[in-house]
Amino acid sequence: MKSAIESGIGAGALRLLTVSGLALALACPALAQATDANDGALTLEQVVVTAQKVEQNLQDVPISVSSVSAADLEAAATVNLENIGDLIPSVTFRKGTTNANSALVMRGVGTISFSIAAEPSVSTVVDGIVLSRSGQSFIDLVDVERIEALRGPQGTLFGKNASAGLINIVSKGGSTTPEGEARAEFFEGNETRFRGSYAGPLSADGSLTGRITGFVGTYDGNITNVFAGRNEKINGYDHRGVRGLIDWQGTGMNFRLIADHFEADDDCCAEVTGVSRGAVLDAELGFNNRLGENTRTVNHNLVTESIDTQQSLTAQADFDVLTDHTLTVVAGIRRWENTEIREGDFLPRAIVGTAELHDVGFVETDQYSIEARLASDQSKAMRYQVGGFLWRSENGQDFTRDVIACSSSTLPVDPRTGATPCNTADTVATSFPSATSRSDVEVDNFAVFGQADYDLNEQFSLSFGLRYTNDELSYTHTRAPGRNRITGAPATGPGVSGNPAGGTIGSGGNGTNTSSGDTSTSNISGKAVVTYTPNDDVLLYGSYTRGYKGPAFNVFFNYTAPTNAVPIDEETSDSFELGVKSRLFNDRVQLNASLFDVTYDGFQANNFVLLNGAVITNLTNAGTVNSQGFELEGQALLMEGLTVRSSIAYADAKVEKFNPNPLTNAPDARNGTKLPLAPELSYNLGADYERSLGWGKIYFNTLYSYTDEQFSDLGEGGPLDSYGILNASVGVSDPDDKYRLTFLARNINDESYVLLNTSNGQRLHIPRDTDRYYGVSLRARF
Repeated sequence: MKSAIESGIGAGALRLLTVSGLALALACPALAQATDANDGALTLEQVVVTAQKVEQNLQDVPISVSSVSAADLEAAATVNLENIGDLIPSVTFRKGTTNANSALVMRGVGTISFSIAAEPSVSTVVDGIVLSRSGQSFIDLVDVERIEALRGPQGTLFGKNASAGLINIVSKGGSTTPEGEARAEFFEGNETRFRGSYAGPLSADGSLTGRITGFVGTYDGNITNVFAGRNEKINGYDHRGVRGLIDWQGTGMNFRLIADHFEADDDCCAEVTGVSRGAVLDAELGFNNRLGENTRTVNHNLVTESIDTQQSLTAQADFDVLTDHTLTVVAGIRRWENTEIREGDFLPRAIVGTAELHDVGFVETDQYSIEARLASDQSKAMRYQVGGFLWRSENGQDFTRDVIACSSSTLPVDPRTGATPCNTADTVATSFPSATSRSDVEVDNFAVFGQADYDLNEQFSLSFGLRYTNDELSYTHTRAPGRNRITGAPATGPGVSGNPAGGTIGSGGNGTNTSSGDTSTSNISGKAVVTYTPNDDVLLYGSYTRGYKGPAFNVFFNYTAPTNAVPIDEETSDSFELGVKSRLFNDRVQLNASLFDVTYDGFQANNFVLLNGAVITNLTNAGTVNSQGFELEGQALLMEGLTVRSSIAYADAKVEKFNPNPLTNAPDARNGTKLPLAPELSYNLGADYERSLGWGKIYFNTLYSYTDEQFSDLGEGGPLDSYGILNASVGVSDPDDKYRLTFLARNINDESYVLLNTSNGQRLHIPRDTDRYYGVSLRARF
């Protein structure tokens, strides 16, 4: 493992690691003197996590895990997981045109797919409930106590699929003391957010408590649509929701019930054109579209929208059993609906030679799960957890693509642009290809698991875990060949196939509009860990983990049997990790580091291919990929009220051996290329300062986040330049911090960047904070 990691880490990354270590070492003598002078009174706070399903000190967990508190999220003005990479460098966010095709990537590995029969490599767990799809997690973060990022495979204690990593979101509970909070935030671009919450006892003895929160947020957007001279702002949002929680603490039993409802209506996410598409198309757009990542204008006759509705109900019960054991049962029901309205040609109209392409899709997901877990007394030398997990999701998708195409037109040439518009009243020269698909997918998962930890002595301990998983996946997909929606005659067009979903008989299909299939897989995953604790301040560990992600089908709009009817095999991962966790200088400095080498077999990857001139996607078993590198996290309490922190992530994530072409058996040219959305180097550097001034308190927070260059697609397509973003905030409050006024600045250095680059710059995703903007937050507690 050592040689593999050393060979994969570039000289620049090693220099950065060395410099960071030296900087921390130089700071340590001053810290030591300050600690002696203050008799150790100043210490960093201990962080409690549930990365192993039980409460533990972060420094005692032999896993590469980061924890982001509610205060960290507030200081960084982070309201959803889209910007979590600013706080945790090893996490990358992939923004799609809708939440349904957005994804999280960890250590350079993630699943990017439009298929509703594929699940993420980076799993998201909310209050013990595994989310079926990544898109469900991109809602506003409400009542969050902390977010834990568990890097590497998490196949033993967390189910369902977590072959690359896991985001664990833990919510705040009720309160035995009445407390409330109201918050109002205002940002440039007419962005506003309001949130109110109340928590307190619901019974006289305080055994029953509750919490309720409501929020609303709106934003006009950062892109201007000049279609028909409207000059309207798009890529904004309209969010609202409510969340309630009840806690009950009885003798030998605790119970929690959580219910929520979220709605989002976003005119997002329109893709801008940042390169020339030829003189005629450039003139049709009517603006300078050669600005690349500085483009903030589109000319679309259909506004791209993403509309979400989500409800959930979660129940958890903890029972004291067998004298010193705890039985935990977590059950959840979630429903998610997503509507996508998408502009696909990025032009104001159809013209001769360039068709209009508009999509409307609807995805609904219902999931049900229950987990039972028995944990022994975690303070003993021998401790263990055993459990069982049942999970089911029912997914449906309706998708319609409408095209307007013409090779000639009875209308005259537009002298302004040189283009000849299609005559939509002429059904002879103009074609209207259209098709609609319906997909139904059911996934059933069953698992039993266990983990045992044993302290050999005061310094050495061993951990072993196993998980047996059974996945069953079935689907039915229906789509007729493309037809002219005006005349009803057969018709094809950009992204519209002339074959039925069942495929033609000549190609090996069934000749009908319907195709169905199913597959099942069983797997044993697990881990083994050796931990060495030379003293109370240092923990060293080495681990091997086997990860697993279930099988998939490439069920999408243009699905055609028999090619897409072949199951996509399960994805497995083998991870080796060495780590150290340390507290130095009387708990004034914390330094955690890890080295990792992970190989993925049967990696499920999304390819971009052409169908009648339109870019579509195709999910495949890409083959074998590898990610190796290091992570370093440190923080230091330099003086009372002043904490500095830094995180560095280096991951060399590459395709080792892409599967050969199934038709020619020729090796694939992508061998050795970097994985998409996998920057080699990411890091952040920040500081928090708090000081009392008699009349009140002052707060200062700053964070600089850097992301290395990367690619959007497999085969190193869609290059994305490196970028660094500097954010800061300054706040003032009364002495008890009941009322706080905070001024925020995002992207102070005004660094423009792109989240996704498709078709060599013809489709660019421009995020909200790609331009500098300012805001103010007012918060009152009572």
